[in-house]
Amino acid sequence: MILLTSTGLFESYLLIKHLNAMGTMEFTKQLSSLQDNLKYFATTLTQNDEDAKDLVQETYLKALTYRDKFEANTNLKAWTYTIMKNTFINNYRRNTKVSMVVDSTADLYFLNSSKSSDEASPESVISHKEVTKVVDSLVDEHRIPFKMHHQGFKYKEIAEHLDLSIGTVKSRIFFSRKKLMSALNR
Repeated sequence: MILLTSTGLFESYLLIKHLNAMGTMEFTKQLSSLQDNLKYFATTLTQNDEDAKDLVQETYLKALTYRDKFEANTNLKAWTYTIMKNTFINNYRRNTKVSMVVDSTADLYFLNSSKSSDEASPESVISHKEVTKVVDSLVDEHRIPFKMHHQGFKYKEIAEHLDLSIGTVKSRIFFSRKKLMSALNR
């Protein structure tokens, strides 16, 4: 059993502090050697050079902040890539939730103006007529299940109403969709 004196305890403390400093220097050196890889990965995620630089910088900051969470003798590159990917995902989620509109017009014209109209556009009316025409041209055995499904009936309800198996109903709706798509793609 080793009994540490106050001097021995202090020397142990200094030795541990020195080893941690060496670990920090080595960690920082290895982290900075990943700069090109991190920049490339950030660019693939963001598709924008400025956003990629910001993401790399944020990744470095988090890696240095949470260095104590990194386990020695593991893959530093994979660890930093995970930090970067998670940071990117969290930023993306945060940005999609926050859609800030800055309206500097008098009386907040843009915020107070209606963006949607209750009237259908001419293009949508024509498209609806084309789709309806193609659906009405389908044979009854395909048109009826397709229209019922479009109206919100479940496969099971359609099958019971038409006295068919669920598989038959699903295949008829599938083939109706295919015919509709091919007729509209001409």
